Amino acid sequence: MAGRQVFVCLLLALVAVAAQGASVDSKNGKSWTDEEIEKEMMDWIDRMGKKEESKVHAPKINVNFATSKSSPAPAPASRIIVVDRKGKGDYRTLKKAIKAIPNGDKERWTIKVNPGVYKERVKIPKEKGPITLLGSGHHKTKITYNLNAEKAGGTLKSASVSVKSDHFIAKDISFENTSPAPKPGAVGQQAVAFEISGDKAAFYRCVFLGYQDTLYDRYGRHYFKDCRIRGSIDYIFGNGQSYYEKCTLESVAETFGSLTAQKRMTKKEETGYSFVDCKVKGTGYLYLSRAWGPYSRVVFIRTYFDDIIRPEGWYNWGIPGREKTVFYGEYKCFGPGANRQGREQWSYNLTAKQAKPFMTVDWIDGKDWLPKGRQ
Repeated sequence: MAGRQVFVCLLLALVAVAAQGASVDSKNGKSWTDEEIEKEMMDWIDRMGKKEESKVHAPKINVNFATSKSSPAPAPASRIIVVDRKGKGDYRTLKKAIKAIPNGDKERWTIKVNPGVYKERVKIPKEKGPITLLGSGHHKTKITYNLNAEKAGGTLKSASVSVKSDHFIAKDISFENTSPAPKPGAVGQQAVAFEISGDKAAFYRCVFLGYQDTLYDRYGRHYFKDCRIRGSIDYIFGNGQSYYEKCTLESVAETFGSLTAQKRMTKKEETGYSFVDCKVKGTGYLYLSRAWGPYSRVVFIRTYFDDIIRPEGWYNWGIPGREKTVFYGEYKCFGPGANRQGREQWSYNLTAKQAKPFMTVDWIDGKDWLPKGRQ
């Protein structure tokens, strides 16, 4: 039926053209005679009559008809998208909200996430541009999923939330991976709650909940303020260049544990983790860091240590050669776990001069991209 309708409409149009004797191709100035138009029409009719034709092919006659083009989608009235799992917003899921944001948009979008527990895997790809994820309070808004490395096919793939776009901001929200704590000697039990590999990302009053490999601070410059990160083994890990300010680092390790595992691979890389005015508390018996990379770099400044820190403090990953290349230091830390008696001799009790590069957001070039006052 559709083919007949196209045929009738086209035939009427061609009759109108034929009545004028000829038509001019608007693109190249070619004149079409009645005979040429008729020949094109007959060729099309012949094509339409073949049994193998599955689609309507319009005749390729470039006559100067006015064509109707679909109008572009109207620009959004607001750059704020509301997600509400009960249907009181623009979308029920974060997946749909993120999909609605145009790729390549350089202006910031805000996704306001209403209270609730959102059980979904969330991915924000590189091409999405600046996005703010705004919760209703970390105790009210949570994104959660249950997946470990063994089931996912790798640690990175286990992440409940993965962000690869630059200039990402998260506020007042929790991220969780509910995969259970690994038993001693278990393999493939890494379970990432959040992975960040975009540059210039900031997190305010966020909570990251997991056990092994909770926060994958993978690549890029990142700022964490008033956040809580909970885990047991290497629960902050990766090769990011990050500044943690006034954060609570909570261990839930039953026996052995490690707070960080930083993976700086060469001396030239400007990566590493700086923890300033933070608090380390919880259970277990922790290393402050394990040397995942040969040039691993981690510094704690004016940080409180609960009585859960191993006396040696740091671990060379079982590779003695890394003791000569890693940079592990403490400056004016305090609390029952801050006693440096027994610390590894290749770690540093930093002087003010040694600690200065890590003391402020200059460590991540923060004055160039963080909001004034840092919210």
